[in-house]
Amino acid sequence: MCGIWAIFGAKQDVKQLCVNCMKVAHRGPDAWRVESIPAFQDSCLGFQRLVVIDATYGMQPLSLKAYPHLRLIYNGEIYNYLKLQREFDYKYETRVDGEAILHCYAKFEAEKMASMLDGVFAFVIVDTKERKVHLGRDIFGVRPMFTFFDNGTLGVCSEAKGLLDVPRTDGVQVKPFKPGRIQSFDVDVEGMLTWSDSYQFLFIGDSDFNSVASLAPDNVHSNIRLLLKDAVKKRMIADRRIGCLLSGGLDSSLVCALLVQCMKEQGIPYRLQTFSIGLDGSPDVEAARVMAAHLDTEHHEIKFTPEEGIQALREVIYHLESYDITTIRASVGMYLVSKYVKEKTDTTVIFSGEGSDELCQGYIYFHKAPSPQEADSESRRLLEELYLYDNLRADRTTAAHGLELRVPFLDKYFSSYFLSLPPDQRQPKNGVEKHLLRSAFSGTGLLPEEILWRPKEAFSDGMSSKEKSWFCLLQKDAEDKISDDSLATAGTQFKTGLVPKSKEAYFYRVLFDEMFPQHSHLTPYYWMPFWTNATDPSART
Repeated sequence: MCGIWAIFGAKQDVKQLCVNCMKVAHRGPDAWRVESIPAFQDSCLGFQRLVVIDATYGMQPLSLKAYPHLRLIYNGEIYNYLKLQREFDYKYETRVDGEAILHCYAKFEAEKMASMLDGVFAFVIVDTKERKVHLGRDIFGVRPMFTFFDNGTLGVCSEAKGLLDVPRTDGVQVKPFKPGRIQSFDVDVEGMLTWSDSYQFLFIGDSDFNSVASLAPDNVHSNIRLLLKDAVKKRMIADRRIGCLLSGGLDSSLVCALLVQCMKEQGIPYRLQTFSIGLDGSPDVEAARVMAAHLDTEHHEIKFTPEEGIQALREVIYHLESYDITTIRASVGMYLVSKYVKEKTDTTVIFSGEGSDELCQGYIYFHKAPSPQEADSESRRLLEELYLYDNLRADRTTAAHGLELRVPFLDKYFSSYFLSLPPDQRQPKNGVEKHLLRSAFSGTGLLPEEILWRPKEAFSDGMSSKEKSWFCLLQKDAEDKISDDSLATAGTQFKTGLVPKSKEAYFYRVLFDEMFPQHSHLTPYYWMPFWTNATDPSART
């Protein structure tokens, strides 16, 4: 991960505002730079760098000799940068994948440029010749970006915390920039901005998957295998060591197995490091051990106690900038395993199975969908809102420790192909969720059958024993800390945002408000399953 920060048309001393860039220093532990924009008054770009490609020439803000009027800050990876170079004969000046953004913008302008990118990204392009600023974010919001616009002043940052202390007019909120969009601004001679255009450059499911592979018209299973492997392979670009989170569930096991396969084909000399985490009795840890032995990875098992998990809650909520219940539960394990990876290994780039549950209808409540069409609609809704929940969790818990996350299931071509299949094919079948995905790899030997057909476990549940679920331990801790009277008067205490209905939710809201007062809008709703009367988001309820 990297961290981006920018201010345009500042009404205060820019030099004093730039200190806010350091609030996302954890995202880029290797180098940082803050740079004014001579052509734009009272404006500044900031960057926190995690070196993954081209340590020598990859620093940002990025500017090129060919386009001296352009500057770029971005967080992300552009997987087709070499393909774009070959297709349009771009003369690259660095080995940085993001250089393709500037070449495509110079040739095609913002909207077409963004739709041509195959990758994950959040970017700011500064065009001093046309006096414009362009913002853009990938369709799933894998890479984060927050903004505010206040009477000509624009603030941008990878995380909300980098903007919350920048003075704004009362009522002007820092909000997440919506995925799949480009937003453009004109800059006047005094450096103040005016909104000029905003549009969706690509919708989820609309990518032309036939352009990247020779698909078999009548062999869905083969196409799923081909496109998912391609999604893994393209994400291997890195000058740093690659590892993989391995819960022993279907999604992380598929990603891990395909990654090992691709590493052997490319002759990568080191064994893949894999990482699992859990409390005593965790079924995830046991299943991950089986999978790691099957793949012969350099496997690391991280154990933590309930006390260590509870002690991490404040740090987790600080990095998440959320008080959503299930997001926090699942984030603790991912935060602690990322901390281990950073402190105990040389792995920097981490693969994971994020996005599969939303894309492939993996949540248990999909068994209760009234129809294939409603299941399809719910799957698409979850994908559109990933940036508020699971993508937020995955990004913040890894970026907190200076790691870079790669998520093949959210490849724009793989996801578009999967969503193009008839809704009834994508539903759970025979009591098994993600049946189509499992069936596609059945009989290939890629995964042991016991892993391939292992039932769904939410990460926050699978890392604890069935006798003592992680969510039960958290509820017990909150029960000891929050009184009945406090919960009964929650509606009075919390006048904005979501009113907690349980002591666990109350406790998270208290911690959140201590760090981010008056920013309760950052959690728009509590994530809950559909088509059920459950009052708790756990997969075990």
